[in-house]
Amino acid sequence: MALKTDRRTVDLSAFPDLVVIYLGMRVNKPRGLRTLLRFGPKIAKSVANQPEGLLLHENMIFSVVPPHGGMRQYWQDFESLEKWARSLPHKEWWASFVRDTEGTGFWHELYFMRGGMEAVYLDIADHPLGFLNFAPAEPTRGAMFSARSRLKAGGETKVAVPVSEEELYDRG
Repeated sequence: MALKTDRRTVDLSAFPDLVVIYLGMRVNKPRGLRTLLRFGPKIAKSVANQPEGLLLHENMIFSVVPPHGGMRQYWQDFESLEKWARSLPHKEWWASFVRDTEGTGFWHELYFMRGGMEAVYLDIADHPLGFLNFAPAEPTRGAMFSARSRLKAGGETKVAVPVSEEELYDRG
């Protein structure tokens, strides 16, 4: 008797501007475990508020040792993702986190349906992952500071950035 197999694919034609983002937080130091655990409820609450343009959020565990958790999100378009990322509460989290990763490493990789990818890695260099394993790393300065610039997505951002390059690097 043959086993019945369910084979499917998806029609993404209704989502021409789809953006998929993977995000991860890895514990680098003992205090990082507290940081990782503290972010879980914050993220859950934020997702429960159903940000405009967020189609799906999935939690993931990348490893147990070292603890490395994350998520995959599907967004209707980059503008929706960017608008959410540059508003509260995310804006506040990011501004604080980029100044002190609190014993963790953080990363995200972003993939566009129409083509293009970008990534950012904070305190991940000791154990590189993703694109860092084969693509040259660049400092997040100047043209490489924002995801919009790294993606060459064009257009001017109409919302305030969570933390400016000047604020982050303590310039003027």
